[in-house]
Amino acid sequence: MSTAVPKRMTVLQSTFIGVGSMVGAGIFALLGAAGAVAGSAVWLSFLIAGAIAALQGYSFAKLGATYPSGGGMLAYLARGFGEGHITGIVSWLFYVTGAIVAAMVASSFGGYASAVVADDNPTVATLFAVALVVVMTVLNVVGSTAVARVQSAIVKVVLAILGVFAIVTIANWDPTLLDPAGYPGIREIIASVALTFFAFLGFGVITFTAKDLPDPARQLPRAMYLALLIATTVYVAVSLGVFGTLTADQVVAYGATALAEAAKPTLGQLGYVLMVITALFSTAGAVNASLYPSTGMTQHLAQVGQFPPVFGTSVGRWKAPVGLLVMAGLTVVMVLALDLNSIASLGSAVALLIFSAVTTAHFRVHRETGANLFVLIIALGATLGTFVVFCTTTLVNEPKTTVTLLVILLLALGADLFWKRTRTHRERESPASR
Repeated sequence: MSTAVPKRMTVLQSTFIGVGSMVGAGIFALLGAAGAVAGSAVWLSFLIAGAIAALQGYSFAKLGATYPSGGGMLAYLARGFGEGHITGIVSWLFYVTGAIVAAMVASSFGGYASAVVADDNPTVATLFAVALVVVMTVLNVVGSTAVARVQSAIVKVVLAILGVFAIVTIANWDPTLLDPAGYPGIREIIASVALTFFAFLGFGVITFTAKDLPDPARQLPRAMYLALLIATTVYVAVSLGVFGTLTADQVVAYGATALAEAAKPTLGQLGYVLMVITALFSTAGAVNASLYPSTGMTQHLAQVGQFPPVFGTSVGRWKAPVGLLVMAGLTVVMVLALDLNSIASLGSAVALLIFSAVTTAHFRVHRETGANLFVLIIALGATLGTFVVFCTTTLVNEPKTTVTLLVILLLALGADLFWKRTRTHRERESPASR
């Protein structure tokens, strides 16, 4: 007689997986880019982006409460569109892009680590990035309980340091630097939302924790809303502290080191050290959270026939999930082979498309989930609107990202068509079909 494996993840641990995925390297890279567009009104841009994410979070929470599954948002997509080509293409798209995003964040970790110990040596940076992917893959093989515990510890350190940073900088800020009279027009602020929304993309990872929650129908929405509240509060507080200490031009000039520079007036060199520690912890947590969904997602997709059956199996003494190992392998290859900086916005573009697709699917089942149709319409409009603004303000200046996006879309289409044709051929050839 088999014994069911107990589900051990708590609401807070599920929340921290989402927060860890959101509060990654983005907060360091985004302030300068967003400041170049919205000036010192970046805090307002984060607030608007958080509101849009909350609308999408409402959709996901309703779906997750009604259809809890290890397949996360991809299982929700199937509820609306069925297990056909739309769900298949989006699933392959999500899987491959997840590996690219994990590679980007791992490369950021490698860059910070190399700056500390090897004077920005690119080879050492790559070695650190690959080592992080390997360590986090092993952690995920150990199981979701280990993932949750490590992620909770990482997020607590990151939130503690960013909390200290926000309190110290806000307590000593110059209010004139945040004077609304110096803000740009509403058009610029809205345009910057497409950038700051990138910082919230990780909340979708929470949908994959349903398989590890004892009562997902009740706990998943709580984790979703709590994670978005924490992330929004952190982003707004940090941006107020930075832009209340430095001018917008200084923030743009300092770029990824703007947080460290903003901490120097009150914390001195300690501020720089704290920000490096935060960057290392936050990027490590983001890689962990990026790899986490691959196990439940691929097992679910293999079970329903969207992925080949091998993705639902495990190998070796430690029962390492094949779906996790393949994603980790793809991540390492991308760290070694791709110029990830040239396609830095790819994750944003794909996530916005996937979020829009899931909410569109939600329209078809909103009576079952009990979701408010008007809220879903606003959520879809806000997400699609963000995508349009993102394309017209960011992607037009990143031709490599646009080309890569089209290539990945074609690869996802090709993978889905090839697998479904192969599956159909096997079914026809099997003795049971005769």
